[in-house]
This record gives sequence, C-alpha cells and structure tokens, in this order.
Amino acid sequence: MNANPLHRWDVTYREAVAIQEDLRGKLILRDDGTLDSIRTVAGADISYEKGSDLFFAAVVLMDFPGLALLEEAAFSARVSFPYIPGLLTFREGPPLLAAFAKLGQTPDFVLFDGQGIAHPRGIGLAAHLGLLLDLPAIGCAKSRLVGSYGPVGEKRGSHAALICGDRQVGAVVRTRERTRPIFVSQGHRIALPKAVTLVLSCCRGYRLPEPVRRAHLAVNRLRMGQAAASNSDPLVKNR
Repeated sequence: MNANPLHRWDVTYREAVAIQEDLRGKLILRDDGTLDSIRTVAGADISYEKGSDLFFAAVVLMDFPGLALLEEAAFSARVSFPYIPGLLTFREGPPLLAAFAKLGQTPDFVLFDGQGIAHPRGIGLAAHLGLLLDLPAIGCAKSRLVGSYGPVGEKRGSHAALICGDRQVGAVVRTRERTRPIFVSQGHRIALPKAVTLVLSCCRGYRLPEPVRRAHLAVNRLRMGQAAASNSDPLVKNR
C-alpha cells in the first residue's frame, strides 16, 4: 500500500509548520461508514537509539477482533530532519510509510504509538499519517502532550475527557486496572467514541493495545538485531 504524496519531507522548520497547518484542515474527525465491517487492524511503532539518526519502523497486521498476526513489515533508514518537539512526524513519518508500503494488504484501521489531534497544532503522527494513508487512524500515546483532564476511574474502560482550550482532543483511557491510562485521540476518518471502543477492543491484558504492543516488540527486535550486526559491519542498509 502506498501513501498519498501530499507534500515533500525535505523541508525547513517553517515549511513543516505550514504543512501541518494546511493538512490539519483536511482531517476527517467523524465516522465515515468504512468501519461498519472491520476485519483487520494494523499497529505501527518506531524506535531509535538516543542521539542516533538511524530509525527503525515496524507495522503489524492482525485480524479483528481475534487479533491473530497476519503480516509484519519493517524498515530502517537514516533520517536528516532534526529533533523538534511538535514536528516528530517529519522524522518518523518516512520510515513508517516505507514499512506500510511493504504490507501485502490494506488494514481497515491503524493504531499508532503516538498522538492524533492531541497535539500543539492538532496534527500528530496518527493524524498526519492517517491522512497520507487515507485510512481510519487512532493515536494511542503513553504520555500527555497537550490538554488537561480530570480523574480516571480505576476500572478497565474508565476514561476522562482530554481538554485543550475549549475543545475535547482525546480521552484518557484506563486499559488495565492498576495501570496508568493511555491517551487516545482521533487521527483521521474516525469519531472519538468509536476510537475509544476500538482501542479497548484491541487490549488483551496489557496497557497498550495488542497491535501497538506487537509493533513495539517487532521494532525493538529489529533495532537490537541491527545493533548486533553493526558490531561486525559498520554499513547499515535499508530493509
């Protein structure tokens, strides 16, 4: 599967901000009917060593609701865009899209380890890549980037509104009892209630939804394997 080429990646800081502001207006933050019959879900994650420009991306495809693994795709590449808070998609996006391009089938929706619209400019990784892939996408972040929220109940499935200014940008969701909640936000082509329901449907006893957790494990295997290989060979190739 290939992404829509809506912009270049080799851009300056000001160009990146302008791209985000332009794409934000193109997001669809409602259910568009495509999720009435769901058969597959993808989880996506990225990993890198602190201070390194070598990034590792992984995407797993699972059936839904059973969550049996169907496919796994990975890609590694060096990135040149600098670390700038709020613009991480310009570092993480290209390797992730390359991993998605290696999938043999298109998922019905995608869970990203990152933010959706709960972002300073309203377009985090899940929103940005959801738009480029033109897929229903949900951000499942482990920490809060923007907004405030009230108490979250201790039972699994409890959630509180994540508010930024006068707008709800996500939900703080308890996916497992006695575990910190995660921050769920819309990415593209989905409404928030549906996003929360799907995230909880994908949880299997861990804090993170299973597709994201499996992508996290896959990308760390790739990174650790590459690190071991680089001890004997300094040349790292794209996968």
